[in-house]
Amino acid sequence: MVFKKQKLTALDLNHIPQHVAIIMDGNGRWAQRRGLPRSAGHSAGSEAFRRAADYLSRIGVSYLTIYAFSTENWKRPEDEVASIMRLLEKYLKEAADELIAKNLRLSFFGETAPLSQELRDLIARTDKLSEQTTGMHVNVCLNYGGRDELLRAVRTLAGRVDAGELSADAITEDMISESLYTGGIPDPDLLIRPGGELRLSNFLLWQSAYTELYFTDTLWPDIKERELEAALLEFQRRKRRFGGI
Repeated sequence: MVFKKQKLTALDLNHIPQHVAIIMDGNGRWAQRRGLPRSAGHSAGSEAFRRAADYLSRIGVSYLTIYAFSTENWKRPEDEVASIMRLLEKYLKEAADELIAKNLRLSFFGETAPLSQELRDLIARTDKLSEQTTGMHVNVCLNYGGRDELLRAVRTLAGRVDAGELSADAITEDMISESLYTGGIPDPDLLIRPGGELRLSNFLLWQSAYTELYFTDTLWPDIKERELEAALLEFQRRKRRFGGI
């Protein structure tokens, strides 16, 4: 089901989700509809990310996790992948002043080994800068896949079992959660997917067990505060039971 736009009322700022996750979908289609190269869509999408992070931080969201580049995205045309990586490098080069000014903390989830040395160095530099900030924690999923994340967690726990540190029967859900990239971070309360697709696409599979989902046909570069507010209002109308009554 895709939720239709509706007349908005004021948000209840006492009922803001602690953790919002976003699948930033629709950049390529946004560009194609305008007769532009797909790289132009990714550039517009990066500006939409800045707008979203600024708005969600201002209203009191504590964690924002975005799907920037999946383990499957390497299958895209080489020039498109290169364009996405250049945008990431550009953003991280500009991140110093922005992180400090907006008091944002930036972390990266995913396997960074396949990335360029320059991008890995920029990620390390950004991690260091984030130690100085205390505001909303922004998690960028880069070369990330939910199944790959679970596989890594299983291997970590299996290694502890092999080493005699842990009994297989003693493994708990909490141990699995702590072995994920998101260890120590609350699960998403709300996951927003623009672009009209109705699936998770291998994003935060374990963490999204009880996450509220919001889908919209609006393409990611066109997402503005009004659409984000619509998603938050929909979240505030729902009753979360977590399997109970």
